[in-house]
Amino acid sequence: MDIKTIGVIGAGQMGNGIAHVMALAGYDVRLNDISRDMLDKALDAIDKNMDRQVSRGKISEEERKAALARIVPTMSVEETAATDLVIEAATEQETVKQKIFDSLLPHLLPHTILTSNTSSISITRLASRTDRPEKFLGFHFMNPVPVMQLVELIRGIATDEPTYKACLAVVDNLGKTAASAEDFPAFIVNRILVPMINEAVYTLYEGVGNVRSIDMAMKLGANHPMGPLELADFIGLDTCLAIMNVLHDGLADTKYRPCPLLTKYVEAGWLGRKTRRGFYDYRGEEPVPTR
Repeated sequence: MDIKTIGVIGAGQMGNGIAHVMALAGYDVRLNDISRDMLDKALDAIDKNMDRQVSRGKISEEERKAALARIVPTMSVEETAATDLVIEAATEQETVKQKIFDSLLPHLLPHTILTSNTSSISITRLASRTDRPEKFLGFHFMNPVPVMQLVELIRGIATDEPTYKACLAVVDNLGKTAASAEDFPAFIVNRILVPMINEAVYTLYEGVGNVRSIDMAMKLGANHPMGPLELADFIGLDTCLAIMNVLHDGLADTKYRPCPLLTKYVEAGWLGRKTRRGFYDYRGEEPVPTR
């Protein structure tokens, strides 16, 4: 299947990043959100990020203008559904994702491939709610999308080979690398990464070290580019908690029990960079640890 048009649902950090790379690769993109304000912010972010790429010599000014012209913001489900490939990139809540797919179904083209950018939720279960489980795939980009090289492709139990190959061709066209993952909770990257973050939160919770010393230890002792608590703030503490809950519920192993301190931060609305407070307070000129 020759994919030319792509619908991206969700204009947040992941959605606008996906729209960004798809447009640069030559695809016509319909970027959908229920909020006009979110769409305006997404277009502004894409413009600024592409401008940064121009200043660094990654793309030309002509490429930037052409890519921006390929992105059409829309609040219409009908317009978004009438594409070759739909990528759902909404919040990491299964009920929200199910409602989105339910709304799309009456308006999809017969050949439209449905995908989800979920970082942990069962692809098989999401696909089973649709009329085309064989044309459903997990399409998991890493954050920030324009920078990160990897894309996880996750087949549900019913996903057919043409669907997988069509999405693999898109990844190749983006100049990114695909990793094929089985449909188990959190797949590959987050199955390894988020429990490490959760263990770092336990280390903080138990008083083994404070925020700064834990992050410094992992950066200088394990050569990580970001400390685990700094990374948690970047990902979003609500997303980290959602992934840990999926692992804990799906695998029924106590080693995946979310740290109570992580739950407390989320309950407080301290979700990291996006709320300007998490394990660090970002409201001043420099981030300051909150513990």
